[in-house]
Amino acid sequence: MPSDLALKTMNRVHRLVLGVTGGRLGWSAAGMPVVELTTVGRRSGQARTTMLTSPHQEGSTIVVVASRGGDDHHPAWFLNLRDQPDVTVSVGGQPAQRMRAEIAGPAERARLWPIIADAHRNYAGYQRKTERQIPLVLLRPTGT
Repeated sequence: MPSDLALKTMNRVHRLVLGVTGGRLGWSAAGMPVVELTTVGRRSGQARTTMLTSPHQEGSTIVVVASRGGDDHHPAWFLNLRDQPDVTVSVGGQPAQRMRAEIAGPAERARLWPIIADAHRNYAGYQRKTERQIPLVLLRPTGT
């Protein structure tokens, strides 16, 4: 499973690609839009930003997957938004907007997971690697 250092390095490289190309590359990965998610650190209280892919969107709702590559532990960004669901999100280099993160409940996850796993088989593989149920997070604009 990816280490914290590997994940942080991947985020830095991703930002470097965005910067070097003036945003022409890096806002799409594996056929999915890339989302820049900023949470509040649950221990530090500081802003923490990570680059994620969104395998599914419904209207203005953006779905992200807390897979951490199939690791047995939740990603730090997920733990942060679980404790403080007010986040900011930028998609495609657009200005960040305030959103509220909601962890999909059992019925919502049961509806969304097959859609995501069928379209992006890597997520199904991640789920097979771990005993934890990989959470889906719905990011919704707050309107403020």
